[in-house]
Amino acid sequence: MRGGMDRGAITKLLIEYGQGAPGAFERVVELVYPELRRIARQQLQAHGGPDAPVLDTSVLVHEAYFKLVDQQRVRWQNRAQFFGVAAQLMRRILVDHARTRGAAKRGGGVTPVTLLDAAGGSPPRGVHVIALDAALTRLTSLYPEQGRLVELRFFGGLTIEETAEAMGISPATVKRQWTVARAWLLRDLEGEAQV
Repeated sequence: MRGGMDRGAITKLLIEYGQGAPGAFERVVELVYPELRRIARQQLQAHGGPDAPVLDTSVLVHEAYFKLVDQQRVRWQNRAQFFGVAAQLMRRILVDHARTRGAAKRGGGVTPVTLLDAAGGSPPRGVHVIALDAALTRLTSLYPEQGRLVELRFFGGLTIEETAEAMGISPATVKRQWTVARAWLLRDLEGEAQV
């Protein structure tokens, strides 16, 4: 449990929110806000460089919050699911922002990112967030579980254990699939760079 977050309290509040309890979602946000800021800060640092997003941590967290509030069809079950949805939303926000900046610069200026290997080892060369999003979309179409895993680990900043909890699989399976998915993405991105 990071930052003193009470997993049980978050899950309880999410379930209450799903049942229509007034103020439950706001209490969830109070509990998870520091973790959302950590994830956002990590993502923005990964997108550093001369063409870095003009977003700051607070803006990214607040945009994700507004999108989370609009999640009417989600049946909240636990904190891992919540952070999984938050990871998806942050990914979309960052990709949309990179596309907007790229369009504003007539196709240039897409934001470079590094697909970090959180399990250890040296990071591969930088890639563009839009290229990574396209490769992740291709991976997800072929191997949905691996695509979800990358989204949780890279865009959501979840640990091996948190990813395992969110996906309902063992940490050992997460480690294996993370290695395979990362290799697939690198191969795919290298192929795209040669086109």
